[in-house]
Amino acid sequence: MRKTLACLLLMALAACDRETAPADEVATKAKEIVELAEPKPAPVSAGRFAPQNTCGSVEGAQAFRARLAEVVRTRDVEGLIALAASDVKLDFGDGAGTDELRKRLTSDEWNLWQELDELMTLGCSANAQGGITIPWYFDQDIPGAASGTAMLVTGQNIPVLAAPDPQAPRIDTVSWDVVRVDAWKPDQPYQQVRIRNRLEAEADERERVRDAETTGYIATDQLRSLLDYRLIASHRNGKWSITSFVAGD
Repeated sequence: MRKTLACLLLMALAACDRETAPADEVATKAKEIVELAEPKPAPVSAGRFAPQNTCGSVEGAQAFRARLAEVVRTRDVEGLIALAASDVKLDFGDGAGTDELRKRLTSDEWNLWQELDELMTLGCSANAQGGITIPWYFDQDIPGAASGTAMLVTGQNIPVLAAPDPQAPRIDTVSWDVVRVDAWKPDQPYQQVRIRNRLEAEADERERVRDAETTGYIATDQLRSLLDYRLIASHRNGKWSITSFVAGD
């Protein structure tokens, strides 16, 4: 890329010289070519709870996340154990500790590597305790988050269909926002959801806001419980460690 850019700049300068162009025109040509060569930033996902990274302000967190991402990518069991606190919390019962974590990582029953794969795509939040929370959305104030019916739509412009059929009419779309699922059916490809809308109306020279709901169907693989797996890490005893890796409440 640098060689190509240099050649383009030389060609532009040569062309300008032949035309005895002024110096400001040469500079303009060079600037245009550099701008064309620069990579364009990737589009940012829209939606209230689209993944973000606010961990950059926490000293040491970025290096920890980079190491975590590497051990997850390579399925390095001992590497992940090394990143976990000896008393790492694994559930809301008696599940805790690195020995138990090792058992679960090597068991198909838990599918923890797949859970970690997904977490790595969902952003990171600097939490109030000075540590980090993955995914980012779990550290945000989401009304009704403690309810088992609250689900995050994990994508942009996800179709809401009139029926649980891919050929059904599209009645709405949702981007990284929360919907309600009253009866979760994990064996079904679609779930019936309720989406709260905010409708504005003018009355008596004032703006009134009232709630309304849309009911439809969203593909099961585009929904994630707000109480699904989350990972919390903190700086303890001179190093960063995973202190909690749990699901549920």
